[in-house]
Amino acid sequence: MLKIGEKIEISITAFGSEGQGVGRADNIAVFVPGALPGEKVVAEVIKTEKRFAVARLEKLLSEAPERCIPPCPYYRSCGGCGLMHMDYSAQLAFKTRRVRDALERIGGLEGIRVEACVPSPEIARYRNKGVFTFSERNGKIVSGCLSEKSHTVVPIADCLIEKPEAIAALRAVTDWANAHGITAYDERTGRGELRHLMVRTASTGEMMAVIVTKGGLHFENELIETLKKALPGLSGIIQNENPDRTALILGRRSRVIYGSGIIAEKIGDLSFSVGAESFLQVNSAQTPNLYKAAIDALGLSENDDVIDLYCGIGTISLMMAKRARSVLGIEYVPQAIEDAMRNAARNGIENAEFICGAAENVLPKLVKSGHKIDKLLLDPPRKGAMREALDAIITSGVPRVAYISCNPATLARDCRILADAGYAIESVQPYDMFANSFHVECVVSLSRK
Repeated sequence: MLKIGEKIEISITAFGSEGQGVGRADNIAVFVPGALPGEKVVAEVIKTEKRFAVARLEKLLSEAPERCIPPCPYYRSCGGCGLMHMDYSAQLAFKTRRVRDALERIGGLEGIRVEACVPSPEIARYRNKGVFTFSERNGKIVSGCLSEKSHTVVPIADCLIEKPEAIAALRAVTDWANAHGITAYDERTGRGELRHLMVRTASTGEMMAVIVTKGGLHFENELIETLKKALPGLSGIIQNENPDRTALILGRRSRVIYGSGIIAEKIGDLSFSVGAESFLQVNSAQTPNLYKAAIDALGLSENDDVIDLYCGIGTISLMMAKRARSVLGIEYVPQAIEDAMRNAARNGIENAEFICGAAENVLPKLVKSGHKIDKLLLDPPRKGAMREALDAIITSGVPRVAYISCNPATLARDCRILADAGYAIESVQPYDMFANSFHVECVVSLSRK
């Protein structure tokens, strides 16, 4: 029986779902983050369960040809990137395999062809949204990212997947906090003020900074001037209050303290208003490719009436509206629906409507009322679609479905349900939206037999 603290020599033979190397010792699987299949390593056991263990990589005894030197000095401590020790072609191969394995092992869907993962146009500085956390060390404010699966802040001077503007904003806010004696929030005690910084940048060049505090904001004017100096193109600054002892980033109250509370983003030939809480894919360069693939999978015509489940701020809805007779977007976040309606007006699109409500509640009612559905697109959160929503899709008999997913496990589960109800999987195309991390986006095209 493996013991915590024990050092073992182990051969890595496979990948885990999050990119960890996996080997076997004492007849159980051992997960070793940072190790690659084909390598032999020395690792220290840090966690044991009945059927598996987790170990920390201590030493490489042999190296796989895919291994490379991570360019980030915080790689081993920060939880942001999990695959930076692999060359990029190996990352893409892993993501393709991850989707295929999920469909086979979780969904029981054998013989499904999974296309090679489409590479990201940019593998560095690609994120249009950065979220950073503040803490205190030796009486000073430090800022950075959280270590893997913990709430410990790893102080950073740079992040290679974030835009330079986000890092400039982080440095500016940290310096401002130290200059004016602002305290960092401590989630263990609930004391302190400064919690997070969110920076959103758009391909249009507009950018927004969101300061998250426990309560009021002190030295507000000084903060505004500091950020304006650090970011000459800054469009707006928002203060968000989050007094709750929660892991959620944003609280319920926000106010604009400088400029505008929205920035403009372009996807294709459409323009979208993006607020602090708006959902937007983090990889601006890859997003048009992902959305085009999903829309093409539906084979839209000018006579089609389409439903967009989990429509967010209406990005895909409005793109589909240009090719369909009508689009109905469904989303449970009120602010997102308001943004979607504004975005429709912003782009002069009149054949798109939006309903605020949970997909699992709204769609069954629409189907029961006989609402015409020719095509359907769903892009649920990581937990996947609710069973009631899937049952409504099946009851509707909609002939074509496109499913966008950021979680291969829940995608496989939901595809199994649809397959059992008579939907055939025609294509599976992964997209790399999150270079250097184990996450992968995917578009699945399904048709009713």
